[in-house]
Amino acid sequence: MLQAFGALRVSPGARAFYDAQRARGCAHNEALRNLASRLVGILHGCLKTRTRYDEAIAWGHRENIPQSDAAA
Repeated sequence: MLQAFGALRVSPGARAFYDAQRARGCAHNEALRNLASRLVGILHGCLKTRTRYDEAIAWGHRENIPQSDAAA
């Protein structure tokens, strides 16, 4: 869960996912667990397809996510 907490500061996609969970009524810890689960799923996809993590691909299907300098 520490990785999920850290991702909130550097990943606009992770922040948007967490904020959406909170807006749905999830408590902080539940939203963080949901984010951690999503990050594990993204990691699994990267390992399975042997591709590097890409912010735009990982979170690109979600609407209204601000683009970070790293994604550009």
